Amino acid sequence: MLIGVDMTTANTPSNQPHEINLVACIPFIAWHAMLPLAFLIPFKWEYVAVAVGAYFVRMFAITAGYHRYFAHRAFKTNRVFQFILAFLAQTSAQKGALWWAANHRHHHRYSDQEEDIHSPARKGFFWSHIGWILVKKYEPTNYSAIKDFAKYPELVWLNEHFMVPPMVALAVTYAIGGLPWAFWAGVVSTVALWHGTFTINSLTHIFGSRRYVTTDTSRNNFFFALLTMGEGWHNNHHFHQNTANQGWFWWEIDATFYILKALAWLGVVSDLRLPSEQTKYCYLKYTDAQRAQLSAETKFNAWRTPPPPKTAPTPEATPVITLGAAPQPGQA
Repeated sequence: MLIGVDMTTANTPSNQPHEINLVACIPFIAWHAMLPLAFLIPFKWEYVAVAVGAYFVRMFAITAGYHRYFAHRAFKTNRVFQFILAFLAQTSAQKGALWWAANHRHHHRYSDQEEDIHSPARKGFFWSHIGWILVKKYEPTNYSAIKDFAKYPELVWLNEHFMVPPMVALAVTYAIGGLPWAFWAGVVSTVALWHGTFTINSLTHIFGSRRYVTTDTSRNNFFFALLTMGEGWHNNHHFHQNTANQGWFWWEIDATFYILKALAWLGVVSDLRLPSEQTKYCYLKYTDAQRAQLSAETKFNAWRTPPPPKTAPTPEATPVITLGAAPQPGQA
């Protein structure tokens, strides 16, 4: 998920140890180190607005594109718009859409188990938030996990040339607003976007409430839902992965879903998958033992105790690649 990580196209994850890619760390650290330079640019609220706008436009592309569409196929769209979603999401400098979605599918298959590549319960907060993206082991794209979208050559090209979108975005903002716009949208906003996205891997498995019994430590968190346009309803999501909405009740704000609804009205997307009423309200039928389990799992530091190994397939462990029919070109 970084600027400057060398991209390869292996079909299976590497078995090499967790060796830090020092070259990849340079631009990542440099972007953070440049933040104080904001004080050298005469302040204007216009620049803040540009940074905030760039943050939320790209956050939508990440949540709707990388996550709900490419990783979970929670709705359908046409071939042109899926490319636009991928391109716009990749302006976030979080690598390719196919790389991102393949890793996320792996996370759901093994969530908070030993095989999970970014579980805070298994490897700690820092690893889940930043550490795993800095190692060489997870640089290749596991195309075998994303076959449904790897059949589109334009998406494969974009995935392998993942630096093109952020460079284009940087050039466009510079052309419009000069160095101040490029800095606030390309540095300040991008760093904020990195950490906003990373909180879902880390903090939504640490802080928040649990409505549903799952085989992981996922939690719902109102603050992170605002920060990530709806992704903070993480326990909902882990209970039933392939829904276009992650906020299932009226008070669970999910800005990404509201935009998807508007796009559905315009005919840009279609077949938005929603949870059934039975799924949403099944927690009302939980036993006292299940309620006690949820209460214990939401106590402070309970996340530090990893869930026991899965002994049988569960809905949460089912690979998302098997859920529903793959989107086809021309479906809107």
